[in-house]
Amino acid sequence: MNGDDREAAILETCEVLLETHSLHELSVDVIARGAGISRSSFYFYFPSKEAVLLSLMDRVIGEANARRDAAFAAVGPDPRELCRVGITAFYDTFREHRAVSLAAADSRDRLPEARELWSRVMDGWVELTAGLIALQPRTGAAAAVSPRDLATALNLMNERVLHATFAQDTPSIDEASVVDTLVAIWTAAIFGPAPDPGTTPERT
Repeated sequence: MNGDDREAAILETCEVLLETHSLHELSVDVIARGAGISRSSFYFYFPSKEAVLLSLMDRVIGEANARRDAAFAAVGPDPRELCRVGITAFYDTFREHRAVSLAAADSRDRLPEARELWSRVMDGWVELTAGLIALQPRTGAAAAVSPRDLATALNLMNERVLHATFAQDTPSIDEASVVDTLVAIWTAAIFGPAPDPGTTPERT
């Protein structure tokens, strides 16, 4: 097993263990043993179990962003469809890494590095969303809200709703309908009511 394999084994072991244990319940010894390495070898790659979680978070976030970018490239410029495929990309990625997603959320109150990472990532998602909103003609109450504020509210909503769904909190939205629910709220807030398919939109 080379160095890359050992690091990957630590990450994969920790993600599997998080499916049945909180990060607080895990020890470096347990993670190292599951990865098939010694405790001293573990510390060659990571200074702590919290550092492993941060690496897992970074990896999952990167996967979500890559999946979103690929989805955007595939659907073209239709802004309503961009909302759907973007939300779906994040839902699919964080559902596939549910244990990491929940552990990361739980760690943010006591792990400053996790909070800083998530804040930086959320700010990037807000900026991307605000740019999309700023390009769209908007009607209704949301038209009086700045693109940045609306983008912040929508992204924070996604974060809380998806966390509740993955954690099976009460109340929460069933996984079968959570994406459709979020997409409906996003499109209504950004674009107003969907156009009647029997009418031709006015040009401005």
